[in-house]
Amino acid sequence: MARSKEFDPEVALQKALELFWERGYEATSMADLVEHLGIARASIYGTFGGKRELYLKALERYLEQHNVVERLSQPGPALPAVRAFLDSYVAECLADELRRGCMVVNTAVEFAARDAAVSRKVTESWAGLEALLAAALVRARAQGEIPAGKDPHALARFLLVLLQGMKVLGRADPDPRRLRDAVEQAMVAIQI
Repeated sequence: MARSKEFDPEVALQKALELFWERGYEATSMADLVEHLGIARASIYGTFGGKRELYLKALERYLEQHNVVERLSQPGPALPAVRAFLDSYVAECLADELRRGCMVVNTAVEFAARDAAVSRKVTESWAGLEALLAAALVRARAQGEIPAGKDPHALARFLLVLLQGMKVLGRADPDPRRLRDAVEQAMVAIQI
């Protein structure tokens, strides 16, 4: 008869997410995971696979928890929603006392180029965010909030790069003026 798990896999996954997000993949050892999750190494392997598989599951959980669809797809004027979304990135950067940054950006910087599965998750995440931004900006253009000659898809790519850069700066040096000025200039660029 199989033994029942003496831990909650969902709780363990959340704890792994927090540890990986704070330290990164390379700096987190299996011993760190055993200690932080409070479960045996064999239980980690048996439930999640190895460290890499656990990391990918933690990254997936992070993406689920940081879903931005609702913030960008509200009915009504689209440009205020885009502005609020950009402002929320500034607020997150400034509130991040541990300076963890964005787990997706951290993953890309750490090892996405070395691992096809990780690279795919990062790329899919950014493509999804870009598509949401583009949809909001298409609505904004259709509603006369931005000039008809503006390319919503190019603007979405611009904002994607800005947002990821903000997360890097927020991790290294979260200067409120720098982050707020970047948002302000982005909004100007969108509307002229």
